[in-house]
Amino acid sequence: MAVDANVSQHFRPDEVPFLESIDHLSGQVENEYRPILTEFLNPRQLYILESIINRHDGIHFSTYGGYSGAELQRAIVYPEYFTPKTDDFRITAFEIDYPSKFATLAHGKILGSLMGVGIERNVVGDIITDGLKWQFMVQSEMADYVKAQVDHIGKIKVMLEDISPEGVIAPVDESETLTTTVSSLRVDALISDGFHISRHHAKELVDTGDVRINWVDTTRPDFELSTKDIISVRGYGRLVIKEITGMTKKDKIRIIISVYNRNK
Repeated sequence: MAVDANVSQHFRPDEVPFLESIDHLSGQVENEYRPILTEFLNPRQLYILESIINRHDGIHFSTYGGYSGAELQRAIVYPEYFTPKTDDFRITAFEIDYPSKFATLAHGKILGSLMGVGIERNVVGDIITDGLKWQFMVQSEMADYVKAQVDHIGKIKVMLEDISPEGVIAPVDESETLTTTVSSLRVDALISDGFHISRHHAKELVDTGDVRINWVDTTRPDFELSTKDIISVRGYGRLVIKEITGMTKKDKIRIIISVYNRNK
């Protein structure tokens, strides 16, 4: 199903297939008059989903990621008669049991081990820590497979324990929210501004494959960013574009970003 050109012009060409998939899903909900559950979506995808759903009369959506404030969330798109409950999102939370006195886990190692057993990225939600415990969310449909397959994170032997929603930790908030102005929304400009490094070094980081946008590798320093994009930079952390608020009198772009200096 082709999305109206007036809508698609507001998004990047590489996002059009996702736009069309959400438009198709919305049509399904309307025609079949039943709720449909998505996989885990990143903030940019959730932003696109909201833009598309709001064009359809008589259908709504709700999102949940396993705990309040989750970054990656599943969405239920539903007709007016339906009232979604937490269980309808089908999210299982796992805690990683590991020898914490002798070993150290990290977000990248955990995600890499999950991908290493054939898990798609959109099957896994947030990976969170309170500084000692590590937990992650997964689609309930795949929970048994994940539990059976994952017994090591890197070289560290682990066990996965199902936990109730009440057992999910409050993750450490490592972010700092800043309002700033930039000359452009190029990825190298944002990295330079967000991490206080030179534009030249920011471009080098992109060129050498150390940058991902919404969990997808990019080697284009001129990649134009938009609202809710997440930029991950190896060795520095992450940037999230919370909002693009307008232009200054000197034609700079005013934005609100969150900076996560994880160095992982």
